[in-house]
Amino acid sequence: MKIGLYGINIGACVDPAVAIRVACAAEEAGFDSVWTAEHVVLPDPQVPPSPAPPGLPLLDPATALAHLAGQTKTLLLATGIIILPQRNPLVLAKELATVDVLSRGRLVFGLGAGYLIPEFEALGIPFTERGARTDEYIDAILALWTQEKPSYDGRFVSFRGVRAEPRPVQKPHPPLVVGGESAGACRRAVSRGHGWYGFNLDLPATRTCLESLARARAEVARPDALGELEISVTPPPGSPSRDLFREYEDLGVHRLILLPPFGGPDTIVDAVRRAAEVVL
Repeated sequence: MKIGLYGINIGACVDPAVAIRVACAAEEAGFDSVWTAEHVVLPDPQVPPSPAPPGLPLLDPATALAHLAGQTKTLLLATGIIILPQRNPLVLAKELATVDVLSRGRLVFGLGAGYLIPEFEALGIPFTERGARTDEYIDAILALWTQEKPSYDGRFVSFRGVRAEPRPVQKPHPPLVVGGESAGACRRAVSRGHGWYGFNLDLPATRTCLESLARARAEVARPDALGELEISVTPPPGSPSRDLFREYEDLGVHRLILLPPFGGPDTIVDAVRRAAEVVL
């Protein structure tokens, strides 16, 4: 079982010195990865299903991970997740390739279609098109990263006669992790992703999502080149135990991405070290 740390760009970690301290503590403790959150904007006032109050400090994922790239050596730097249909795919491809280059090949590209209607409305992106945009934007980004002469002709994005250098260090490209619990997200993970990510899932909810992924496997083909679908889950907040990790592992989870308690840097670092002592 691998262990990751969620929220390296939120709360106390918006302070650059705190983010470095927390990431280095996680790396030293044996965590394999740190993961960012993303919302470009949050509804004010907070309304369901918004996950956080509008005053929550939250840094841009790629910028935050680039800051950590030169301060860590082995940690995977993961976006968990980027709301892909809200982004310009060419600009995002450049930002993420930059992170992969600066980290010498440690980027994990976590993506999702999003679910907050007020956020889409504020950005001027039609909510009902988010799935189709997500699929096109994946194709467009991979074209820029992998094609000798990149080109793409889609409904939402088209280009040719351009290049974006440098390309990611990882070949053919950084791993894609698809987040989300919908049937569409599960099919996308099976057909396009190296991994799948579920957030704030207890054991029964995790079991339900894994059953959805199994149904998706029966509906869509999975390319052999993608290998086994790696399952990552953030459990609900709380102190992890060895038994809890074993129960998730028995379900088929490969990585638990822990959500540390909100508080100052000492609180977060202590939680990281306690988790490592219990599990690793």
